[in-house]
Amino acid sequence: MAEWLIEEGIGEDRALLYEDGHAIAARVDWPGRLAPGLIAEATLVARVAGGSRGRAVFPGGEEALVDRLPREASEGAPLRLEIIRSAITERNRTKLAHSRPSNAPPRAALRLREALDATGVTTRAVHRFPTADWDEIWADAWSGMIAFGGGTLDFSPTPAMTLVDVDGTLDPRALALAAVPAFAEAVLRFDLAGSVGIDFPTLAAKADRKLVDEALEAALSGWPHERTAMNGFGFVQIVSRLERPSLLHRIAANRIGAATRLLLRRAEDPALPPGRLLLTCHPAIKARLRSDWLDALARRTGRAMEIVSDPGLAIDGGFAQAVQP
Repeated sequence: MAEWLIEEGIGEDRALLYEDGHAIAARVDWPGRLAPGLIAEATLVARVAGGSRGRAVFPGGEEALVDRLPREASEGAPLRLEIIRSAITERNRTKLAHSRPSNAPPRAALRLREALDATGVTTRAVHRFPTADWDEIWADAWSGMIAFGGGTLDFSPTPAMTLVDVDGTLDPRALALAAVPAFAEAVLRFDLAGSVGIDFPTLAAKADRKLVDEALEAALSGWPHERTAMNGFGFVQIVSRLERPSLLHRIAANRIGAATRLLLRRAEDPALPPGRLLLTCHPAIKARLRSDWLDALARRTGRAMEIVSDPGLAIDGGFAQAVQP
C-alpha cells in the first residue's frame, strides 16, 4: 500500500511517498509564508479598473493577487481571503501568492501533512525517513541533473517554464525513449508542476516522434496534465496545475535557505553519538541560522551546540558531529 511519510523538520516539512518499500514521490514545504488553506483578513491595496482582479496585503506584510473580487470591493477596504496558490520565487522575481474572497472562518495555512490528508491519501508522521531516499532526491534537485542509462536530464527552472534538456551517447531515437521513464520519475520526485518543456533529440521520422509521444502518454498516465505532440525539433511542452513551489524550484531560487535547512536536518540525525553538537558550515549558512531555529534544534536534540564557519566548505557541505566536553 502506498503511504506518505512526513518529517516535520526545523523550517521545513518533508514528505516521501513510499510504495513497495521505494520512495516514488517527494514534497517539501517551508512554513511561514502565505500558503494554500490560509483564510485571513487582508486589505485590498489595488484593483484593476473595471475588472475582478487586484492585490491585497496580509497582516504579516506579504502581498497576494486577488481574483473574483466582488463589485463593491474598493481599495483600502478589509477583505477576507483564502490563499489558493503559494508564492513562487524565481531567479529575478517572485510571483505573488494567489487568493480569492471567502466567507469561511479564518484559519491557519495547512501544514504539509494536513494538505496531504485533505486529498484522502494515507499519511504517517515520522522522526526520520527509513531510507536515504531524501538525501538522494535532494542531491539530484540541488544539481539539477539526473542520469539514466545512456544519457542525462538537465533541469533548468526559468520564469517561463522548467526546461529539461535530454543529452547522451545513444542514437537519437533510443536516447529519447530512454529519457521518458527517467523524466516521469523526476516529475514525482521533484514535485514538478506548471509549464515544463522537454528538449528531446531531433527525430526526423514522424513514426519515431509518435513512438516517443506514446511512451510519454503511458509513463505520465497517472499525472494530470496536458501535453503537446513532439514537434519536428524534438520539443514537447507539458502543462499541469501549479499550486506550490517544487523542490527543484525552492532549491534553485534559494540555495542558501535550502542548504541551511539541510544542515539542521543533519544535526537532528538520531544516529549521532552522545555529546555536544558541533555544526560546521560555510559562513553564508551560519549567517542564515535563525535564533528560533537553533532554539528548536536545542530542544529537539537536548544538546548544547557550537557553530563553526569554514569558507572552504561548499554551500551544501555543512555537517554536524557530536563532540565530547
